[in-house]
Amino acid sequence: MTQDAFPKLLSSQIAFDIACAIRDGFDKHYRLFRSTSQAAKQLFENGDWAVAQQAARDRIGFYDKRVQECVQTLEDEYDPRELTDEVWRELKLHYIGMLSNHKQPELAESFFNSVCCNILHRTYFHNDFIFVRPVVSTEYIETEELAPTYRVYYPAQDGLHFTLKRIFTNFQLNCNFAHLDHDVELVEGRLKQIFGAAEMEPNHQIQVLSSLFYRNKGAYLVGKGINGNREYPFVVPILHNGDGELFLDTILFNLEQITLLFSFTRAYFLVDMEVPSAYVQFLRSLLPRKPRSEIYTILGLQKQGKTLFYRDYLQHLKHSSDRFEIAPGIRGLVMLVFALPSFPYVFKVIKDFFPAPKETTRSQIKEKYLLVKNHDRVGRMADTLEYSNVAFPRTRFDEALLVELKHFAPSLVEEEDEQIIIKHLYIERRMVPLNIWLANADGNDAMVEHGVLEYGNAIKELVAANIFPGDMLYKNFGVTRNERVVFYDYDEIEYITDCNFRVIPEARNEEDEIAAEPWYAIGKHDVFPEQFGRFLLGNTKIRHYFMKHHADLLTQAYWQTRKQRILDGFIDDVFPYSQQIRFCNQFTLTPHPASSTPPILETIDHE
Repeated sequence: MTQDAFPKLLSSQIAFDIACAIRDGFDKHYRLFRSTSQAAKQLFENGDWAVAQQAARDRIGFYDKRVQECVQTLEDEYDPRELTDEVWRELKLHYIGMLSNHKQPELAESFFNSVCCNILHRTYFHNDFIFVRPVVSTEYIETEELAPTYRVYYPAQDGLHFTLKRIFTNFQLNCNFAHLDHDVELVEGRLKQIFGAAEMEPNHQIQVLSSLFYRNKGAYLVGKGINGNREYPFVVPILHNGDGELFLDTILFNLEQITLLFSFTRAYFLVDMEVPSAYVQFLRSLLPRKPRSEIYTILGLQKQGKTLFYRDYLQHLKHSSDRFEIAPGIRGLVMLVFALPSFPYVFKVIKDFFPAPKETTRSQIKEKYLLVKNHDRVGRMADTLEYSNVAFPRTRFDEALLVELKHFAPSLVEEEDEQIIIKHLYIERRMVPLNIWLANADGNDAMVEHGVLEYGNAIKELVAANIFPGDMLYKNFGVTRNERVVFYDYDEIEYITDCNFRVIPEARNEEDEIAAEPWYAIGKHDVFPEQFGRFLLGNTKIRHYFMKHHADLLTQAYWQTRKQRILDGFIDDVFPYSQQIRFCNQFTLTPHPASSTPPILETIDHE
């Protein structure tokens, strides 16, 4: 691409050079992104779980680092007086030309936006200067001939068993399967149930994405069967047995099961993709109700997910008429939460001041949310989208909401013409607060038991991921539309390994027992699990089901044992599917020398 490509329209050398710098910055980012994703295969083969987790965390920060490098370069090399409006317009046109044969044009457009929005005032955030709308098509982008997006297999030629065995061995994992023929028979049996007993159509085929999906201690084969005009999605988890060998754990083919695997409450997959839009298109054929923004996010391309989410939000705003209002539920001490009733997300703004007993700052709260962004969320913590300088139509704001925003967060709110500008906020999937859900379930014992069981499971799985929720009140947990309990209030979370779990000392005398204040010293990180019941179990029915399923959460021994397990370097298994559908009833593990505690197991079928 040379400047002569637009000889009559484009004449600014500065615009061309900046476009090249931004493109090169993105290419560097995606090269490093792919390198980390490619390395996941060897980490999985070697069972280097801690290294794999660190690699996944590091990859999240790649994007912002490359953006800041690019911004710094432009600020160092160019005088702001040279960057006129005409230069910025030409810059975008040059950049569009550079993406005509690019493999990741949509990601490169978002990278362009990130760089420019770091330099330009928000009044320039429209389509003349940045990509408010996408320009370059992602349809039919060609991959390298030897690395197609997906491979196609025809069971009618060699039989389903041989075809499946070939599929798994084609990934060339540098590990032996313990009993591949046996495992393939189990997969084959369930696939035959899916496909049905009817005769296969002549074009019956199985399509499988060329890269495995790696996350935590599992690798996932993602594919679909096509028989005539019917498509059957499926996912096969591949796990280690603890002896250096692999096995096929189950096959997921139910839409709810696959949705749970690709949930917004789990960390991002490591997947090697030359053309990410092709992977998104394939996954959308499996999950047609999941928006493209969420699919990009689960693939680790969370910035592209943010871009698409915001475009979807603007379209929703354009085609709706309801007003933003204060979200229902108990008001938080730290966050002001509001919602648009017709939109399935909530908007969270950090307040300028916090009443007692909260002792925190805005920067500390932002660090907690960043911790969650970079952490393994094990299906129990909602992912958040963080935005700056978001403009809302003034006419769409409920007056009571605007009053509260100006009272509790005046430093973050500006009025500009007919817009309300919020300088910083988080956006999360909307859920029913668990306290409201339990109150509505009163009288329905099965619902109450399910809510309490899910609540305890959520806490235990967070513990397995080294997360202590801090404030465990029901109002800080939400229930998804498929009745799964998820934690979403992060201002008091800590690492389990930073907590000191204690037993309340015995009272020295009667005065100690009736004293309003504790008679023993309490450190900043001290936690007394036996006290949880005072705040959580006032309702008799809730207490009954809690003690039935999760009485161990009220003991110091449970928490201390889990803490020691983490300190000893053991990484627990938290499966994104229920135990009932696994091929084996018990996961075989080599006992850890410091503990023989079994892995955390998912026991709920809902998502």
